[in-house]
Amino acid sequence: MLKNRTNFYKFKGYLMTVDEFRKTMAEVEYIPAGSELHQAFHAFSQEALKITAELNGAYHTPEEVRALMSQLTASEIDESFAMFPPFHTDCGKNTKIGKRVFINAGCQFQDQGGITIGDDVLIGPQTIIATLNHDSDPDKRGGMFAKPVKIGDKVWLGARVTICPGVTIGEGAIVGAGAVVTKDVPPRTVVAGVPAKVIKQS
Repeated sequence: MLKNRTNFYKFKGYLMTVDEFRKTMAEVEYIPAGSELHQAFHAFSQEALKITAELNGAYHTPEEVRALMSQLTASEIDESFAMFPPFHTDCGKNTKIGKRVFINAGCQFQDQGGITIGDDVLIGPQTIIATLNHDSDPDKRGGMFAKPVKIGDKVWLGARVTICPGVTIGEGAIVGAGAVVTKDVPPRTVVAGVPAKVIKQS
C-alpha cells in the first residue's frame, strides 16, 4: 500500500519505490489477476484518484496544474507544459512528459505499462492512451498484458484518438481525429481511420 503518499507500494513483502515500479513494469509483460503487482496497481490508482479529483474539481492556474501533474507523475514537469483539465489516469507514475507538450481536455491515460511523450507534442481532447490488455482466456480475464506506448517529438494527435498498447508513433506524425491506432506509425506520416492507416506523408 502507499505509505504517507510518498510513492511507495508494497510488493512481495517490501516497499518499492516509484523507480523500482517503473523498472519492474519495463521487465514484466504479464500481470496475473490478484497478484501483488496487480494489487499495487490499485494502490497507485487510489493516489491518482485523489490527485485528479483535486486537479479536475476546481480552477487551477497553469502553475498549479503543473505542480499537480508533477505530483501525479512523480516527476518534474517542465514549465513549458500546458493542459486543459479534466484529465484522468488510473496510475500516473509511469508517464514521462517532454517539453512544450499540450494536453487538451478530457484525456485518459492508462499508463501502468509506460507512456513516453516527446517534446513539442499536441494531444487533442478526449484522447485515450492504453498500455494494458486483458487476458483473452475467459478463465484468466482479470490478468493483464502490459506494453508501453511511445510518442515521438512533434507529434499531433487529433481529437478522440485511441492509442492501443505497444504502439510507437514516429517523430512529426499526425493522427487524425477519431483514429484507433493499433500498430506503429512511421515518422512524418498522416494516419487516420479505424484501424488507423497511412494516408499521406506529413
